[in-house]
Amino acid sequence: MDPAVRAFHDLLKAPDAAIDLSRAALAVARIEYPDLDDHRELTRLDELAGRVGVTRRTEPGVALERLRRFLFEEEGFRGNADEYYDPRNSCLNDVLDRKLGIPITLSVLTIEVGRRVGLDIVGVGLPGHFFVSANVGGQPVLLDPFHGGSVMTPSAAADVASRAVGRPVKIEETHWTPCTRRQIVVRMLRNLKTIYARRSDWPRALGVIDRLLLIDPETPMHLRDRGTVLVKAGRLWEGAAEWDAYLNRYPRAQDAEAFRQELRRVRQELGSRN
Repeated sequence: MDPAVRAFHDLLKAPDAAIDLSRAALAVARIEYPDLDDHRELTRLDELAGRVGVTRRTEPGVALERLRRFLFEEEGFRGNADEYYDPRNSCLNDVLDRKLGIPITLSVLTIEVGRRVGLDIVGVGLPGHFFVSANVGGQPVLLDPFHGGSVMTPSAAADVASRAVGRPVKIEETHWTPCTRRQIVVRMLRNLKTIYARRSDWPRALGVIDRLLLIDPETPMHLRDRGTVLVKAGRLWEGAAEWDAYLNRYPRAQDAEAFRQELRRVRQELGSRN
């Protein structure tokens, strides 16, 4: 196993409550930046928290408002709507450098700086958009880090999600359940998989999928997509083997017949090379 993938596995195999979300986000960023210095980036988060200007004794509502103003008004962190699919938006180190990100990385920033000043903030993943929710006196306060840390009502958040998806979305009660740390990492990886596929960056897309298979092995699409990426990268034997494993494991998958046809095509191409 690649040492970086092994380190990722070691970090994410802990019980969810023990996963360090800052380090996990940096482990995701290491796909783009193999030589990333964890210590440097964690120190930057610590320094940000030190400048918020609150203590763990500060009343939570006051501390949350101060955090919101500090990150999104004073420091200027914001959503990168102009270049949403730039992979740098998915890398926490780049978010710290450029003060630009997508909803989930800006949410991780908010969660982790907030944690350092004693705030209880969790991620909330709606379809197409990611928010955070802070516990203030036993009541949830919903924020949208992509849009300046705006305080949101559930209805307004649902509208934002619908605009992000491009159609009305039905928000179920389960959507408001706080995401686990592992779920946040999976969502970060799935975003990056889409981004690298759009760029035909197959080596990095493969790195993403290898990590997804370690922490989300029961999702069929990861095995299927590993085959697809290998085929796209010209590694036809390996890609065919992954598709074969996918079809053997999930013979009644909705897309099984389409992939049987693709597998036959790849095998014919391989046969013609002999």
